[in-house]
Amino acid sequence: MAEQYAIEMLNITKRFPGIIANDNVTIQLKKGEIHALLGENGAGKSTLMSVLFGLYQAEEGVIRKDGKEVKINNPNDANDLGIGMVHQHFKLVQCFTVLDNIILGVETTKGGFLQKAEARQKVMALSEKYGLMVDPDAKIEDITVGMQQRTEILKMLYRDNEILIFDEPTAVLTPAEISELMQIMKNLAAEGKSILFISHKLNEIMEVADRCSVLRRGKYIGTVDIKDTNEQELSRMMVGRDVQLVVDKKPAEPKDVVLELRGMTVASRRHKNNAVKNVSFKVRAGEIVCIAGIDGNGQTELVYGLTGLENLSSGQIILNGQDITKTTSRQRSRNMSHIPEDRHKHGLVLDYSLEYNMVLQRYFEPQFVSGIGFLKTKPIREYAMKLISEYDVRSGQGPYTITRSMSGGNQQKAIIARELDKNHGLLVAVQPTRGLDVGAIEFIHSQLIAERDAGKAVLLISLELEEVMNVSDRILVMYEGEIVGELDPKTTSTEELGLYMAGAKRGEVTA
Repeated sequence: MAEQYAIEMLNITKRFPGIIANDNVTIQLKKGEIHALLGENGAGKSTLMSVLFGLYQAEEGVIRKDGKEVKINNPNDANDLGIGMVHQHFKLVQCFTVLDNIILGVETTKGGFLQKAEARQKVMALSEKYGLMVDPDAKIEDITVGMQQRTEILKMLYRDNEILIFDEPTAVLTPAEISELMQIMKNLAAEGKSILFISHKLNEIMEVADRCSVLRRGKYIGTVDIKDTNEQELSRMMVGRDVQLVVDKKPAEPKDVVLELRGMTVASRRHKNNAVKNVSFKVRAGEIVCIAGIDGNGQTELVYGLTGLENLSSGQIILNGQDITKTTSRQRSRNMSHIPEDRHKHGLVLDYSLEYNMVLQRYFEPQFVSGIGFLKTKPIREYAMKLISEYDVRSGQGPYTITRSMSGGNQQKAIIARELDKNHGLLVAVQPTRGLDVGAIEFIHSQLIAERDAGKAVLLISLELEEVMNVSDRILVMYEGEIVGELDPKTTSTEELGLYMAGAKRGEVTA
């Protein structure tokens, strides 16, 4: 019976140069249900949702809402139909405030002047109701990605949308925020809203979804009821093989100190206090040290200070026995690889081809540039193709692909390929598996452990409790800009780690 479906996407086909992103895909969303959409990076999930939201037009297939065929030519049409979307990469105006972003496009005016008081009240009431506390007057460029995520959700709720698309909504949230979001989604569904939830995280799908549809390489594999399946079965549908969900590693054998921070202090751009306060620790060759903490406790600024994106207020950075505190980012990058937190802002030049992004930090090396300063196209292309094949970076046109057109997960794989292939003594990996599917996460974790076993020092910054517990050899917990505890993942529990992260517990730090 067609009437029971809020949205039906029937036989949707969407092509891009060199790739069929959606190949005859059918998805049916019931009223008041949370329907998960699962698939590997580049399986076509975001493309399918972009077709529903009017960002793309499908070459074949129809969309029905409440049983009636509809044409969605742009996001305004989608909004008029009550369809809202939180994108994987947020669509926010960086120099606007939170409130301005939420009301953008649906502003209330009187005599040509913006009326913000009423809008502010509605936003505050919504954020109170759904536990999405944000500062309405903060600028987007000054708030954490977790807060930007909340702004996007509020934007959707503010427009009274009935059909809510969440594209990888938990990729940037902390464990506590994730359980809050899960609750919010359940409340929204209980109120009769219908939710399409794109995720790679099997445990979240098992917890929150009613049904799950699986895509693989652009094709529809099947839909299952969550109560009748398990994580292993879902991962097999998604990847087409069994996936090892637990990290396999031997004990670490730490050797010489590679990185030492002495009293590092970094000023905050957001408030008067310092973001990083007198932080000292060491990372040795052959170990993975993980900095755990709730987003916004100084991890970002610590990485900026370490990689040269931000100057230190005080303190020293010692890398391989050399004081690098005053050196430039380029000088540091010669012996330090950095997988950045924000892949679009600091990881890639989106309008460059994939091959140019692969040599972003090495184009000036003799193998890629001639004596008179011209780039050597052939060696760059060969190098890019080697990395694309080794790291299974999927794109429509191989090395020629414009990076912006790739899926988020494949953009991430491109950065990881480039950074791991560099000659480095220290790898700084900031949320390296954010937005990746289980198959890719398994691969990245094994790469991090291979780096460690090859005698590299690895500094991992992660918000994923499971990743922190599984991958690290030592955990340093950061709270309000300070290291408040050093924990051994073998002898600590997630509950104890959570207490440190929330600032409820403090311990001694030896290194």
